[in-house]
Amino acid sequence: MTDDRYTVISADCHAGADLLDYRPYLESRYHEDFDAWAASYVNPHEDLLADTADRNWNSARRLAEMEADGIVAEVVFPNTIPPFFPSAALMAPAPTRTEFEQRWAGLRAHNRWLADFCAEAPGRRAGVAQILLHDVDEAVREVRRTREAGLTGGVMLPGTPPGSGLPELHSGAYDPLWAVCAELDVPVNHHGGSASPPLGDEPAARAVFMVETTWFSHRALWHLIFGGAFRRHPGLRLVLTEQGSGWIPGVLDMLDYYHGRLVASASRAATAEAKFGVGLGEAMGDSPAGIWRDHCFVGASFMRPHEVPLRHRIGLDKIMWGSDYPHDEGTHPHSREALRLAYAGVPADETAAMLGTNAARVYGFDLARLAPLAARVGPRITDLAEPLDEIPPDATSPAFAPGGAVRVW
Repeated sequence: MTDDRYTVISADCHAGADLLDYRPYLESRYHEDFDAWAASYVNPHEDLLADTADRNWNSARRLAEMEADGIVAEVVFPNTIPPFFPSAALMAPAPTRTEFEQRWAGLRAHNRWLADFCAEAPGRRAGVAQILLHDVDEAVREVRRTREAGLTGGVMLPGTPPGSGLPELHSGAYDPLWAVCAELDVPVNHHGGSASPPLGDEPAARAVFMVETTWFSHRALWHLIFGGAFRRHPGLRLVLTEQGSGWIPGVLDMLDYYHGRLVASASRAATAEAKFGVGLGEAMGDSPAGIWRDHCFVGASFMRPHEVPLRHRIGLDKIMWGSDYPHDEGTHPHSREALRLAYAGVPADETAAMLGTNAARVYGFDLARLAPLAARVGPRITDLAEPLDEIPPDATSPAFAPGGAVRVW
């Protein structure tokens, strides 16, 4: 925050290369297979075929549009189709055994491209690396490589939805991954939509997906908590992004309840549930609320007005606003209006924390380096203090949706 403007860092943006531009980033032994795959590939995503698709890779356009929106830096999650994937990696079904090697090659190509893309705007982009969980040792190697390559946004944790064939996230099989992330201070990001099982393409299935997708993403929180990952790896940090934030206080209360019932206590009679929780207290090391306080954050994409009053229960130092650029559900080009709608009446120091300070701390942005740009393009403190009287008629983001009873999981 400058004297009169906020420093806004979006903790949830998306980018990726145009399909053929991934080729130079593949190992040469995959070029022939890539050419054959790309020649017959039909992109299933309308937004990646539209005239605006270049927002994913056109660095100059992206910077100009985000500055016009008052944003000076971004955490960059993937968006476009990596080589050999049937769809964006965030939503792609698990690879078969024969697909696994090529999928890994495709993700490594994306990570290499992303490192170059971030380097085009030094200090303003924190790229999130992609991995697969089917080979934990290879995932560990990619975490090390991408950290050395300059991707400061951490790693995107894939989901383990029912039917994936992968061990659940509470499994000790992933300890080498947690260990390297803690060692290198790499945030583990779990993005909404990345953990849902396939439901089909019927209209009803799509509606069920919308209802359930955030819940499946939330599962990573209690899997890592009850699995003891944070006790074994005290430096581990988990960020839950684009999953809402209003659900967090209630879920922490629920997790604390079960923790209390599962952990036997010498001061009272053992509960029935404690028979199933033998050794759990020692394995976890702290209560779920305590683990959240010490290890977890929320990428509160397009935070809505009904969530803001919960900020102290969530943890004011845990919340990082995101625009979800360039998605249709994102706040661009009306981020200033979305911020006014959510934060008018909130003390300026608290707003500053949610809009930039927290993200800078988690992802390593240099606020002093960003200050001159924020002084030029950041939203004025006085402007965000004014309640929004009228929602932009062309706004498509849920940030402007009426009511508040959405995504309460």
